[in-house]
Amino acid sequence: MTQYRSAMAAPVDLIPREERRTCLREAGYNLFRVASDDVFVDLLTDSGTGAMSTDQWAALMTGDEAYAGSRSFGELEDAVSDVMGFEHLLPTHQGRGAENVLYGHLLSAGDVVINNTHFDTTRAHVAANGARAIDCPVEVATDLSADAPFKGNLDVENARVAAAEAGAERVAAVVLTITNNSMAGQPVSVENTHAARELADDLDVPLVIDACRFAENAHFVREREPAFSDSSVAEIAREQLSYADCVVMSGKKEGLSNVGGFLALRDPELAESLKPRLILYEGFPTYGGMAGRDMAAMAVGLREAVDDDRVRARVDQVRSLGDRLRDRGVPIYEPVGGHAVYVDAGSLLTQLEPSEFPGQALACAAYLDGGVRGVELGSLAFPGTDRPELLRLALPRRTYHDEHLDHVAETFSTVLDRREEIGGLELVTDPDPPELRHFSAELRPVETGVLAD
Repeated sequence: MTQYRSAMAAPVDLIPREERRTCLREAGYNLFRVASDDVFVDLLTDSGTGAMSTDQWAALMTGDEAYAGSRSFGELEDAVSDVMGFEHLLPTHQGRGAENVLYGHLLSAGDVVINNTHFDTTRAHVAANGARAIDCPVEVATDLSADAPFKGNLDVENARVAAAEAGAERVAAVVLTITNNSMAGQPVSVENTHAARELADDLDVPLVIDACRFAENAHFVREREPAFSDSSVAEIAREQLSYADCVVMSGKKEGLSNVGGFLALRDPELAESLKPRLILYEGFPTYGGMAGRDMAAMAVGLREAVDDDRVRARVDQVRSLGDRLRDRGVPIYEPVGGHAVYVDAGSLLTQLEPSEFPGQALACAAYLDGGVRGVELGSLAFPGTDRPELLRLALPRRTYHDEHLDHVAETFSTVLDRREEIGGLELVTDPDPPELRHFSAELRPVETGVLAD
């Protein structure tokens, strides 16, 4: 069984409570606007925040920074082919760069995109191109306590109805996000992926997989889908991705890197047609938006990502945080997903209406009480959608230890004890577009209480 030892350490200080209160006030009660030096345990995201391996750091030193024909591009191209099964690679600066290149080409005004659940940047890219995002999660996904194995699945029958109502000719793509980040990091089964492939074929549109957490998803498939119980994570990942026409990838997740992403495609003609847009927005096709050293590190990271022991240790740590919170009576989304624990803010702060942003209020309370930073995924991040009020605690890979998890759990235990004192928030600024407002909006407390004192 693989374990890790620290090869580098960074000091972190828990600043005094009153300084944290000042930070909150000056940040407009938006934790995206808080400086990282003022955060003790940072669970805002697992995107680009993990620790790279010694092999990745070694690869970083060998990076070929050639503008055209970089050797490092060839290394990443080989890794994508070997691990994911795609022959055509377009590197980008991160996942949203890949979304811009793909959806800017595929979508026109009036089009429709069907997804198990769109995440924020995906939804924003769809809207920016004049198209409409339709979420089709399975019904059990919104039951936060249901013990179902694949709550991240696409509801294929509902998707067929939605396509018919929108007009099948307007559907431009079917997308699967694995794991389903907007639905608490829940996995998608291989069987469901095959059904999504059939749906895409019937609609004569591409099946796109947002694959940024594809290895964690494969781990859950091995645990929960009997046909794959004897398969490796690497084998399952290849099988599941084989149904897709292309993948959008943020390498900042399971590329195990601090920056970078890519599009990987099967169709050489589509890959060629995307290159002008890639050059315009990202860079030349053999570097895209990435430095050679970052491509070299990601090439190693992709191979490490599908190591069985690495994924098991990763998922087990997230589950360990979930266990600690549950043991202290903190309501969480069950079962715990692959990259984060999602706290049920709606159940914890029952005194607050969705319009008072209970997830954001809970996030601010956790920062005030323990210097813990998470991210709200509820009515602030997803305006106009009917979804649970959640606070995501995303664990960076290979970064934190048991003492950090204990601190997070104790912080939420303190918040739980004083939950009735936590008031809601209201918007001071409501930036456009609405799909991205949570990154920069300013808020303020609506009444006296813990946050307003």
